[in-house]
Amino acid sequence: MAQLGGISGLCALALLSALPAHAGGRFAAPEGCEIYATVQMRDCQVSQHYRCEGDAPGDQWAVYLDGEGPFYMNRVDDETRWLESYDLVTGEQDKLISEADPASFTTLLTTGRDDYDFRTENDNGVVRRYSGHDELTGETVVIDGVTLERTRFDLTAHDGAGAVLWRRSGRQLVHRDWRIFFADRETFEDAGGARTDLIDTPMEFAFPGDKGFRAAEPVYDCEMTMTEAVLPEGGFRP
Repeated sequence: MAQLGGISGLCALALLSALPAHAGGRFAAPEGCEIYATVQMRDCQVSQHYRCEGDAPGDQWAVYLDGEGPFYMNRVDDETRWLESYDLVTGEQDKLISEADPASFTTLLTTGRDDYDFRTENDNGVVRRYSGHDELTGETVVIDGVTLERTRFDLTAHDGAGAVLWRRSGRQLVHRDWRIFFADRETFEDAGGARTDLIDTPMEFAFPGDKGFRAAEPVYDCEMTMTEAVLPEGGFRP
């Protein structure tokens, strides 16, 4: 098992308790952490991206909020290896436990493709395996003045016995300097073959000093009635 580093279990609990649902319309990062970007996305979501002093160099966190407040939080490292995540509605935690093929952002940028294969375990002892790949398409897009590169991806989740739980495929976006992935357009397919198309593309970026920086309220598609795929227990979000 790779070293997770950074936040311990007790610190993670403290971090969870520090997250506000709505703090005067502004999101407040935990003590010792600094937000570097707020991203408004399609599908009535806004995300906060920050780094913490106590973590390993290169680690970063993302918290996702919808119209009811924070619902998901995860930590990745400098290679975008998924390390841990929290369902902020149920309190369930998932952690990386093993890697047959670690994710590598460096490999993606230098060769155009990266394959990965790893396992996680939640606090109820449920093990999941995630395998797939990302590849650069060669397309560059500019959203709200931020330059991103488009990728194609294919990701499959398996239970502990190897049965397929779900599959996600489609497009994502990466920022080279921030070493991070953003959602774009994808298809979610459950174990029974039912498919749902999702659009979570970034629409606006706000940085320190900008009006929308630390905004806790999403603004895009919130007036629409959205039909969303419900990820099974142990679901994965990049």
